Amino acid sequence: MPQHLSATLVTGVLALTLTACGTVGSSSGGGDPAGAEGSSGEYVNVVKLTGIAWFDRMETGVDAFTEQTGLAASQTGPATADTELQVGVIQGLIAQRPEALGVVPLDPGAVENVIQQAKDAGIVVVTHEAPTIQNADADIEAFDNADYGTKIMAGLAECMGGEGEYVQFVGSLTSETHMAWAEAGLAAQQAEHPGMTRVSDPVESDDNADTAYEKTKQLLQANPALRGFFGDSSQDVPGIGRAIAEAGLQDDTCVYGTGVPSETRELVADGSVDGIYLWDPALAGQAVLSAAQIIAEGGELSTGTDLGVEGYGSLVQSPDNPKTFLGDAALALTAETIDDYDF
Repeated sequence: MPQHLSATLVTGVLALTLTACGTVGSSSGGGDPAGAEGSSGEYVNVVKLTGIAWFDRMETGVDAFTEQTGLAASQTGPATADTELQVGVIQGLIAQRPEALGVVPLDPGAVENVIQQAKDAGIVVVTHEAPTIQNADADIEAFDNADYGTKIMAGLAECMGGEGEYVQFVGSLTSETHMAWAEAGLAAQQAEHPGMTRVSDPVESDDNADTAYEKTKQLLQANPALRGFFGDSSQDVPGIGRAIAEAGLQDDTCVYGTGVPSETRELVADGSVDGIYLWDPALAGQAVLSAAQIIAEGGELSTGTDLGVEGYGSLVQSPDNPKTFLGDAALALTAETIDDYDF
């Protein structure tokens, strides 16, 4: 299996006919090409929470942005997955007047107001994992979210032979991308694999592997026939896999979902986890700040824009939201390929 998916997950939008909103940039109310008055000139990336492998990896992309451009850049976020805390972090940064903010919101709807506050202060704002965002200058996605959820379901369904009970985990019911993946996966299952049954609504893990672990144990006890697990948060799969390993159910279950190689390598090797899907958070972080730089310097994003980052070399404007741009950065890893990645 190749390291990168053999076929792009971004489909059906190559023939976009752009409207008057076909480009996003200086005309959207973002940064002044010369920089906002009183700006510190810094680029800051605000993540959902600090201290987990996914966002530790993203920070290396922020550092790479600095190395590539010579511009000051840093990363911050709340210590726990709490929307109010994240809003507070952003409000504190507005007072410092950075040139631009990258934001990976826990709840995109809940940050719309504070993003507008940043924009009103002359700060460029580019989001990630927020494809319906309205107040940001732009949103950068690694791929089409519906295709990603469908891909996870395809792996799970193949492993389960298209039969049996399964459950879906999300970090939060307010996580726009997690819910999009879950809904797309469910739709694909219902259309293509009628022999499978989802046993409940999506289960929240709070982006916490320990929570996913405990809830997996509870689900296994309550549903003895449960065979499939579909995890959306990068913390779901490690927690699920640990519960499967402890129960000795590696040969009786199928576990697929978003994951980080460093956190899932051993679980994939022993069969507790069957496959992970992801995009490199470092490249995403670098791409978000690169998009922000283009806008801050008076440029525009449009279909075909090259951010100079692998997987983001030819953006496609979303047909659903003109502020959202899709890359082609998805990865699917199994026991045969996971060791090719060192993060």
